[in-house]
Amino acid sequence: MNEKRNADPLPDEFASFEEAAEFWDSHDTTDYPEAFAQEPTPIEARFTKRHFEIEIDEDLFTDLRQRAHASDVSVKRLANELLRRQLAAQT
Repeated sequence: MNEKRNADPLPDEFASFEEAAEFWDSHDTTDYPEAFAQEPTPIEARFTKRHFEIEIDEDLFTDLRQRAHASDVSVKRLANELLRRQLAAQT
């Protein structure tokens, strides 16, 4: 069911924002690919942090969340601090 619709011609310009809004309220932008064609933009991304997921028991997470809230810190921050202390104590 790949039917081509007969789209109204796209005006060269609109007299007002309201006129443009009325037009696009009743028309589909996918009927006007030439108006929205864009050149690909090269992008460079660098990830500076890695995130790891570990499973912990629900009761531990509940306790961790409550303690974090009471200390006004994020769960992530409290978990990192507790792990760092525990690992440092074992060396």
